[in-house]
Amino acid sequence: MNRDDACSKINEYAVKGIPFLFVTDFEGLNTAVLTIPEAGENGVFFSMGEAGNTVPGPIPARAFSFIPKPPDYDIYKLAFEKVSWHLKRGDTYLINLTFPTELETSFSLREIFNISRAPFKLLFADHFTVFSPEPFIRIADGIVRSNPMKGTIDASVPDAENVLLNDRKEFYEHNTIVDLIRNDLAMIASSVTVDRFRYIERINTNRSDLLQMSSEISGRLPKGHWRHLGEDLFRLLPAGSVSGAPKEKTVEVIHEAENERRGFYTGVFGYFSGRALTSAVMIRFIEKADGMLRFRSGGGITALSDCESEYKELNDKVYVPLV
Repeated sequence: MNRDDACSKINEYAVKGIPFLFVTDFEGLNTAVLTIPEAGENGVFFSMGEAGNTVPGPIPARAFSFIPKPPDYDIYKLAFEKVSWHLKRGDTYLINLTFPTELETSFSLREIFNISRAPFKLLFADHFTVFSPEPFIRIADGIVRSNPMKGTIDASVPDAENVLLNDRKEFYEHNTIVDLIRNDLAMIASSVTVDRFRYIERINTNRSDLLQMSSEISGRLPKGHWRHLGEDLFRLLPAGSVSGAPKEKTVEVIHEAENERRGFYTGVFGYFSGRALTSAVMIRFIEKADGMLRFRSGGGITALSDCESEYKELNDKVYVPLV
């Protein structure tokens, strides 16, 4: 459904305390808003901590194979150079550049959904699955919180945590996103503060473990905020960590450099329990397109970025979290 219809439905369910699931694309142009029974009827399943509408099925007896075919480096380099040109012009000072990776695997989307281990999981019929480590916003007791992720390193790098924390490029990139999210939350909340700054989490994958850097930002919502939950959600889109700053111009550059619309990749999905909202950014994303599977991944580019390092990060993020 379009944005207006989605806002109306979200507001209605929130005010009435009706649990629902919403799934919206990168730009908020196409949104599904479903009660939990409707979600199951349409093959849409999710898991967010203790909340969810499906029980994982048995792990298949056959071996799990996972063979990515990375995008051509020279094609990636052309997109990187185009983004770098805009960075030098000052059109953007942080941009998230993403590419698809063709994928061969012995498991179906449903089976990958079942075996993956992540705080936020979604299976959208036979179209795509998500196993995201990144929350978007959480709302409970009148407080809105966001935990943007920016900064990734292979955990096997010697002294990886300190390398990540002391990397100049990663430092400026993370600061930019924290500032952007503070400004975003200030559009819908007051008393916006950074509660935790640059903390590190470990992600276990089927390929190699990663360290991911995040921060936590919160603000107080006005009385009666559920009445305009839909409008508040769409004011925050697209998510800052997967677009960049400034948002409007950066999204234009993304369209130019990536040569295709992202669709639901890097969009947002969320669950309203009747009293609280939890939502996540749709990264770590496998989609079915043109009869094949594609894993979508990317990373933040700044004027300090190195093309080879960014290409490596894009490939490092092609994984399934299994532990």
